[in-house]
Amino acid sequence: MTQTAGRAAHRITIVGGGAGGLELAVRLGKKLGKHKKAVITLVDAERTHLWKPLLHQVAAGTLDSHEDELEYLALARDHHFTFRLGRMDGLDRSRKEIFVAPTFDENGEEILPRQSIPYDTLVLALGSQTNDFGTPGAQEHTIMLDSPGAAERFHQRLVNACLRAQNKARAPGEGRFTVTIIGGGATGVELSAELHMTAKIVSSYGLANFDPEKDLKIAIVDAAPRLLQALPERLSIAVGNELRQLDIDVHTNEQVVEVTKEGVRMGSGKFIPSGIVVWAAGIKVADFVKELDGLETNRINQLVVHRTLQTTRDPSVFAMGDCAACPLDEGKTTVPPRAQSAHQEANTLSKSLARMLEGKSLLEFRYRDHGSLVSLGNYSTVGSLMGALARGSVFIEGTIAKWMYWWLHKHHQIVVNGWFRTWLSTWTDAINWIRNPRIKLH
Repeated sequence: MTQTAGRAAHRITIVGGGAGGLELAVRLGKKLGKHKKAVITLVDAERTHLWKPLLHQVAAGTLDSHEDELEYLALARDHHFTFRLGRMDGLDRSRKEIFVAPTFDENGEEILPRQSIPYDTLVLALGSQTNDFGTPGAQEHTIMLDSPGAAERFHQRLVNACLRAQNKARAPGEGRFTVTIIGGGATGVELSAELHMTAKIVSSYGLANFDPEKDLKIAIVDAAPRLLQALPERLSIAVGNELRQLDIDVHTNEQVVEVTKEGVRMGSGKFIPSGIVVWAAGIKVADFVKELDGLETNRINQLVVHRTLQTTRDPSVFAMGDCAACPLDEGKTTVPPRAQSAHQEANTLSKSLARMLEGKSLLEFRYRDHGSLVSLGNYSTVGSLMGALARGSVFIEGTIAKWMYWWLHKHHQIVVNGWFRTWLSTWTDAINWIRNPRIKLH
């Protein structure tokens, strides 16, 4: 084991390699692991990392996940931390160790046995998953875009539907193939525009009998009175107008009460016949977290933390990102589960844990809302900037907003991979954009 000043180095174990967890591992690896001040271990159930805000592009086929994913083992080697493959399913706080479930291959054969991983400081960055609120039929008949695998499955079904439409003459009065998206937040809105663009591109690749205007219908359903309810109203109105111009049906103030094999039923009595249903409404943390050795959780299983990001019942266990309920200001409101929150928490926690090892006090996290951006594929990007730029917010759209949305992704890559590798990958992306089809066709 690595030694520091004659004693075993402090063990910092991070569970979850999403945007926040991976950035934290990289920052701590450079700051502490490289100089043998601590042993940094990252644990994740996947072997590769894909920035979660890109999943709607993978689903639509406008992004090949294999071109943008990052290998955890390679990142660990380059940034002085250790990667362990596996899905956490338990915790023993008295022994200071986590438990990781066995890993199996596609044939059901065991790759890695059940294991335990020790820690001195534990950081839980478990992320979140879609919350279906117990709606009947949601688990059986919807796709939830929580992972690259789910996004790939959706894309396969979409391409297959386009191919069927190409080879099947539509009878007079026969309805179009409908994709219904439940949830009018950023994921649902961005996916709807991306799908509209994908359908138009698919029809240009020799599918002469497939007419995106006649053969495909896209609908969004949300229980809130407007799309993007959590974001500024002006942004919501601009997005709604853009989607309606694309002939995307928007159903607000509609509560989904059942999903069947045939479609989506709402409390008002409306029924939308659907070929594919995507659930993108609401989040929660994995159910096992609410029974994680006595740690305090809220109604959606988030771990309740202090401003230092320490859990309320164990100072050696921290939580960040979507899985943490961190106080916002002095009220009962918590930090919103967004990518910028995870990025800011990773930055603060990397400094804070380094201070802790030096015997200094922990830093308190202060969330700064830098605004919101919503991409509508090639059609438009709109957003609001907040903070130092103006009192309140500044509404932006068009080219400036597009570039800023692109920069969010690049900034994450720079934190993880550095300027030079990000510059190289950007050129590679540009070459592939010219060389490859506009969308993934398989």
